[in-house]
Amino acid sequence: MSEAANARQPVLEVSQLKVELPRGGDRRFAVEDVSLQVRPREIVCVVGESGSGKSVTAHSVMGLLPKGQLRPAGGRILLEGENLLEATEARLRELRGARVGMIFQEPMTALNPVMTCGRQIDEVLCTHTGLDAGERRRKILHILSEVHLPDPERMAASFPHQLSGGQRQRIMIAMALILEPALLIADEPTTALDVTTQAQILKLMKDLQTGQGHDTGVLFITHDFGVVAEIADRVVVMQWGKVVEQGTAEEVLTRPQHPYTRMLISSVPSMKPRHAAGRVTAPVVLRTEQLAKTYGHKGLFGGGRVVHAADAVTLEIRKGETLGIVGESGSGKSTVARCIARLIDPSGGEIWLDRDQIGTLSTRQLRQHRQRIQVVFQDPYRSLNPRRTVGQSIVEGPMNFGQPLDEAWARARELMELVQLDPAALDRYPHQFSGGQRQRICIARALAMGPELLIADEAVSALDVSVQNQVLLLLDDIRQKLDLAMLFITHDLRVAAQVCDRVAVMKQGQVVEYGDAQEVFADPRHAYTKALFEAAPGRDFAFGQFAA
Repeated sequence: MSEAANARQPVLEVSQLKVELPRGGDRRFAVEDVSLQVRPREIVCVVGESGSGKSVTAHSVMGLLPKGQLRPAGGRILLEGENLLEATEARLRELRGARVGMIFQEPMTALNPVMTCGRQIDEVLCTHTGLDAGERRRKILHILSEVHLPDPERMAASFPHQLSGGQRQRIMIAMALILEPALLIADEPTTALDVTTQAQILKLMKDLQTGQGHDTGVLFITHDFGVVAEIADRVVVMQWGKVVEQGTAEEVLTRPQHPYTRMLISSVPSMKPRHAAGRVTAPVVLRTEQLAKTYGHKGLFGGGRVVHAADAVTLEIRKGETLGIVGESGSGKSTVARCIARLIDPSGGEIWLDRDQIGTLSTRQLRQHRQRIQVVFQDPYRSLNPRRTVGQSIVEGPMNFGQPLDEAWARARELMELVQLDPAALDRYPHQFSGGQRQRICIARALAMGPELLIADEAVSALDVSVQNQVLLLLDDIRQKLDLAMLFITHDLRVAAQVCDRVAVMKQGQVVEYGDAQEVFADPRHAYTKALFEAAPGRDFAFGQFAA
């Protein structure tokens, strides 16, 4: 940020903001005594874990707090000197879009699926300006060009489902910037995007800040310190509804003062692989040869197209080893994992589990092999039955395979200790645990079956950075204690570096690079692998250097 920009008056000034929670919550205020500023052409990143109050602060500025649930109880929110907490609902509607814009995390839920993208941007202009149709059209095409969308005419005529995730997010940015608002609020706008698309969006926002004609200040909500290192001018760190530290990006990232900030930065996985080379002498637990999965789509009048979700995938995992499969959405990672677990039927190739070829077995024949491969999915809440205690969920599988009741419960208690949870909590329900605790329970449930292979399919991507770090350490500890083979599916290269002995990089259904993690990370050979590494946010920053 330039000295001239720093000297200008803030476009947003939040002072001693308090937002009250309903009675019976774990604390009185969702946010308490929050103060921050955003100046023109400045990106201020608000960072913290779930429940820290980041989004509540952003929604308070927009006047979008849920009625009857959250209520501002003190403080001021000044937008260009006007106190938004005293504004009427009509005045807030005038300001939204015109003076303050917002980009949400998931563009597909924020865009109207039955309106073209151009029509949705035009709606903003119709609401807030008196421009005629020709002027509005020219302005729409100009902003679509500014956010680097190819063929603005075609983009304006397209419906949201016809665009990629990155293109939809660019439409949201265009819609938010079309009236050149004083303030832009971006609430986790890149979390749902692939790493290369995320890099493009972050670069776009930084370019728009430094470009001519835009004096917009940006309040950027995130939990990702890689994003902070990439784009922030200043950083505000929140914990349990309070600001615990704020300063320039350089100050907070290199000289954090508060223990919570130091813990968060230390929890960010390093891009340097932690493991040595794979165990080349250990027995092979799983091997795939030319594994393929093809989906055919027939057209209404014949024809159609064929999608090769997995194409000639050959992998192997040895006992006590973790193989990571990395790649973007649609690369085929999860398809391969589901074929290996036989949750879907492969179209071709072979799957060997020890000496058994399970790729062509029928449902009946597979039953005896089911307990040998277990999966931990991304969302633990959806994986657990909300009407069953966690103990019942853990013992269900072993008892279905003939384990006596007493033995199953004894093993459940052992596994709760193994995943560092209190065995006395077995009679509680999933909603009574945090997200990280639920994922530990899912790991315990998978281990209860005594598997030879554990598949973790994006098992930590939905977790806060500190909880993610704990679960990664837990999985690595379990792998060593049980000498377990593990297949780890992830799009996060930092996570892959921490848990994987070997790495397979997938693109469009094919493995384009395969080898020891240390070799792949130190000297990637394929252009796609290099692009993934280049796109990792904050790749040049040495995270993990501070003690909590």
